[in-house]
Amino acid sequence: MVTASFHDMAPRISLTLDTTHASELAEFWKFALGYVDEPPPAPFKTRQEWVASFDLPDDDGDGAWLIDPDGVGPRLSLLDVPEPKTAKNRLHVDLKVGGSWAHVTAEAERLTGAGASVLRVDQGHHIVMADPEGNEFCLC
Repeated sequence: MVTASFHDMAPRISLTLDTTHASELAEFWKFALGYVDEPPPAPFKTRQEWVASFDLPDDDGDGAWLIDPDGVGPRLSLLDVPEPKTAKNRLHVDLKVGGSWAHVTAEAERLTGAGASVLRVDQGHHIVMADPEGNEFCLC
């Protein structure tokens, strides 16, 4: 009898962001995290082919699926939804920059150049930011 350890069966975290322009926002998060597009699951050759296999009602929404090329970070799905963002996120991502406060502020400048905005600076501790669609995250 073969038994699997809890670690072998433990769920993995995958984060999903509701978006209005998934493909565009995916470019920001690939830039911010160093992620790459996740290949479609076998036997599909494209993501569009995979999505079409679900026989969903007509959906004009876009989607993007990103992964950490080193296999360490969680998968990130970005899915277009019809309704706009209306309130603060209940869950947000913390990007651990590491190093000195200068590293954190340099990363904030880099991401601001890619379309993010600074919402609040807690000097010496973290910077609250928003991606181009307003989803909050922190740099620390």
